[in-house]
Amino acid sequence: MMDEIANLPPVSQMMRECEMLAKKQFGQNFLFDLNLTGRIARAVPNIEKIPVVEVGPGPAGLTRALLLAGAKTVVAVEMDKTAAPILSRVAAAADGRLTVVYGDALKTDFSKFGFEKYAICSNLPYNVGTELLIQWIHKIVDGEKIESMTLMFQREVAERIIARAADDAYGRLAVLVGLTADAKILFNVPRTAFTPAPKVTSAVVQIIPNADKIKSLGKNLANLEKITAKLFGMRRKMIRGIMPDVDWSAFGLTGTERAENLTPEKFLEIAKKVLI
Repeated sequence: MMDEIANLPPVSQMMRECEMLAKKQFGQNFLFDLNLTGRIARAVPNIEKIPVVEVGPGPAGLTRALLLAGAKTVVAVEMDKTAAPILSRVAAAADGRLTVVYGDALKTDFSKFGFEKYAICSNLPYNVGTELLIQWIHKIVDGEKIESMTLMFQREVAERIIARAADDAYGRLAVLVGLTADAKILFNVPRTAFTPAPKVTSAVVQIIPNADKIKSLGKNLANLEKITAKLFGMRRKMIRGIMPDVDWSAFGLTGTERAENLTPEKFLEIAKKVLI
């Protein structure tokens, strides 16, 4: 069945045939470069052994790459039904390895797919990428077995995900990811690789949930989110000016620090003792 997928017409041709265009309201930027889609797909750990969920397959460029890379099963969650003729054709060539679910990924319960564990791989729509990632972090902390996430973001967002304390890009996202997973940027993707070309460079980020970190986090995620929102919401102010009732010395701090100076581990220490 690999041959049937490989022998499908080019993605651009299939789009022309069904008159599919990228829609701004869905944050769509399509990736046609086979070398890039193949590189992303091959980066998914254990791709031949566990199911892969893809969000926003569009005209199925990455979907095809996942199947060609030997994905055991792919479930593609798509909001834009104009992609249906293309996705149906790819599914027909995939010999039962591709299931397409139409709906909003933010409102889709992935656990209902019935997988014991799964990976996520996606060229995320720019307008909901961060929101989806935070939602998946919650699912992981709640015990859902997401084994890995291989995701395309704007480079600026990718840098926010992997940032460390004192970095310019350091903020809430780095803290939440840093306390639940190990993350790294795999490679950049130039804007010219997309149709239509976005205004910025993109990057592929790999996020691997870390069981030890999640255990240490415990039941503190909701409070951690509140504290990081409060402190990073006024990131130029000293923390004692934002939360004057806290005894910062109990955390080995003077209170003159700013949010960007606190490591994820320090944020967790605070979240375990200071309730908001």
